[in-house]
Amino acid sequence: MNVVSLIGHLATEVELRHVGADKKVAGFLLAVQRPGKDSDADFVWVNAWDRQAELCAEYLAKGRKVGVDGRLRSRSWEEDGKRRRAVEVVAHRVDFLSPPPEEAEVIPLRAAG
Repeated sequence: MNVVSLIGHLATEVELRHVGADKKVAGFLLAVQRPGKDSDADFVWVNAWDRQAELCAEYLAKGRKVGVDGRLRSRSWEEDGKRRRAVEVVAHRVDFLSPPPEEAEVIPLRAAG
């Protein structure tokens, strides 16, 4: 079974790309804290597709907290004569866990009384 669930903060801005005529993919680097460690994190590349990609590109920014459910995918390629390999998460679902910046900055006014 290939299932992964992660909660972390975006370490990069979301990159939206067009693939072919009608496909979109949004990629971002997710920083996931290691259990029991204050400063150590693992960095995982996440790709979201189609409508989820559009939503990520529109509403997410570096530093925002998200939950990601998906599957692992490994890929390899050759670059500068060397074989490269990467493992990434293909997101099935991305949950936005931080409030939007506009909501986070709202300070309620108190009625004079």
